[in-house]
Amino acid sequence: MEKTIEKLLFASRWILAPVYLGMSLALVALGVKFFMELYHLMTHVVTMGESDLVLMLLAMVDMVLVGSLIVMVMFSGYENFVSALDVDEGAEKLSWLGKLDANSLKLKVASSIVAISSIHLLRAFMETKTTVANVDGQQGGEATLMWYVIIHLTFVVSAVMMGVLDRITAKSHGSHDHEGET
Repeated sequence: MEKTIEKLLFASRWILAPVYLGMSLALVALGVKFFMELYHLMTHVVTMGESDLVLMLLAMVDMVLVGSLIVMVMFSGYENFVSALDVDEGAEKLSWLGKLDANSLKLKVASSIVAISSIHLLRAFMETKTTVANVDGQQGGEATLMWYVIIHLTFVVSAVMMGVLDRITAKSHGSHDHEGET
């Protein structure tokens, strides 16, 4: 009975395979949106102001970062939790493939979120120049920007703490590994 349950549990990892395949479809959707933005940029670049151009470019960089994050999570998640990717000899292979464990993947995701949040914060800051007070008299742009900063700092602190905890965990595991060698 125990062996059957263990085999079933181990085989259930394949439930994640369609999820990772779905992420590749999300990557296609992101690519379509990126090229729509690129077309919009190229058709309006002559009449567009400098700040609008920068904002649009930041939005495109943001999409590229999200796309890279999707690829990283899709490949390393599949390889870590479902099955090793069989890449033919001589075929193109990503240098980081097979080197990201779950902890390093979490750190990469956290740092990507911080980078994406930074771009959003910069865009919001640039947009507040043109933002005026809300109709009801509240300072909508400044209050919104303050919350963006608070949320961004939360992401930064979380990413730093994850890195610190990962380092502490790695050191404690390293010291336990060497205890039996004496």
